[in-house]
Amino acid sequence: MTLIVTGAAGFIGSCVVRQLVAETDELVVSVDALTYAGNPLSLGDAQASPKHRFEHADIRDQPRMQAIFEQYQPRAILHLAAESHVDRSIHGPAEFVSTNVVGTLTLLQVALDYWRGLPEPRRSQFRFQHISTDEVFGSLSATDPAFEETTAYQPNSPYSASKAGSDHLVRAWHHTYGLPTLMTNCSNNYGPYHFPEKLIPLMILNALDGKPLPVYGDGQNVRDWLYVEDHARALRLVLEKGRPGETYNVGGAAERKNIEVVDTLCNILDELHPQSGPHHRLITYVTDRPGHDRRYAINFTKLESELGWRPQENFETGLRKTVQWYLDNPEWVQSVRSGEYRNWLEMNYAGRTQAA
Repeated sequence: MTLIVTGAAGFIGSCVVRQLVAETDELVVSVDALTYAGNPLSLGDAQASPKHRFEHADIRDQPRMQAIFEQYQPRAILHLAAESHVDRSIHGPAEFVSTNVVGTLTLLQVALDYWRGLPEPRRSQFRFQHISTDEVFGSLSATDPAFEETTAYQPNSPYSASKAGSDHLVRAWHHTYGLPTLMTNCSNNYGPYHFPEKLIPLMILNALDGKPLPVYGDGQNVRDWLYVEDHARALRLVLEKGRPGETYNVGGAAERKNIEVVDTLCNILDELHPQSGPHHRLITYVTDRPGHDRRYAINFTKLESELGWRPQENFETGLRKTVQWYLDNPEWVQSVRSGEYRNWLEMNYAGRTQAA
């Protein structure tokens, strides 16, 4: 029994791989192109396990992906490979369309050909699981109800538009060709091994370095925060018990304004690492991101009622675990602080003026 995980050296993908290797007896095949955000060190102890294989491959390379499917004969693929940073998508949208849309199309074609050739009962048991985002649904006002699986798509950034395109392809491959697909749309993830361009790890590492904590606009933008280990557990549950053709929302039941997230981080850092504090003095309001969505919120009632999932971590416990992990793992942090990452921070933040 074999599972393929794409984007396996990324933040969420590596968490899924670590859980699968630690808690199941299946062979897990990690596929990753190892672009700037992919780091094999994020696979942790799974790297050395006999239950794990790593394939350095790009999901857009159809012959290579066909060869991987043929070699390993998976019972399912968990597709997490994606370009995922909104700011990067604003600066360079073409790469997002190429990876997220064309890459997903390539995988769907490869999986469809493979699935059609499977004998029963393997054919009816195969699953193509596509992991997406709540950002495809657009922006909510302060009083709007949370996103449901039936919420109309209204993506507002190049990133979310590319993910919406990939979602539509997955849906079409199920309805047109019968490919047994599963899809999830999650809220903002946080936790260990998070690449430090996203809000929480960026704030932690900047605070430890005594650098400004850049908060976009007025800091009132709201996100629903999901601890990555909870998300990985949800994905595994959907894979085993979800109904083919269905979509399941995965949320953390933890809506927070961005400034509230940063304030909480500062309080935790003041306690756990007081030598670099007080940390609130570093908060700096900067020019907002273009088209910045105001609020996201996830209704995961379907996942809870059908499959019995709820997050195990609340925001405060998960955030404390996250801060402690970054304090305990400076080697990993150093490994991802490549020249490209530093160049990106310079490009994205250096030109932003301090807000009045």
